[in-house]
Amino acid sequence: MTSPHDPVPFESNGETDSIDLLTAALRRDAADLEVYAQVLTGTLTEALPPGSVTAQRKRGLADRLAGRDGRVERVEVFLGEQRLVLDLAGGRPKGEVCKEVRGVVLSRRPVALDEWVRELALAVAVRARSDARARAVLERLVHGE
Repeated sequence: MTSPHDPVPFESNGETDSIDLLTAALRRDAADLEVYAQVLTGTLTEALPPGSVTAQRKRGLADRLAGRDGRVERVEVFLGEQRLVLDLAGGRPKGEVCKEVRGVVLSRRPVALDEWVRELALAVAVRARSDARARAVLERLVHGE
């Protein structure tokens, strides 16, 4: 049985368990979509190369006066030829998995939040195999640190 404090292997052995742990960590705060979007964008921005994560935010008057960034309404993650889009506007998350080559979307598939998170976990785990910084950030995410 795997403890949440066990090291997360991102190599080929135990990869399924790693993906499951990463999926659970990415889904952890999904009940509160606003908190979820903030944690997700912050963690992914830290783990992935610059330009891989974009977030569109909506700033109300209170946000501007308080100097806050505003509420995340859309997150896009670009990993290789895959673009993962999560639209949070309206309080109901809508996921989309796209295949994109040189800026042209070749396919677009709407998915539920759980499937979107699973696709994201798979793509990020692949990235973490070759990127030590991404691996360290993802291990912190999985362990809740």
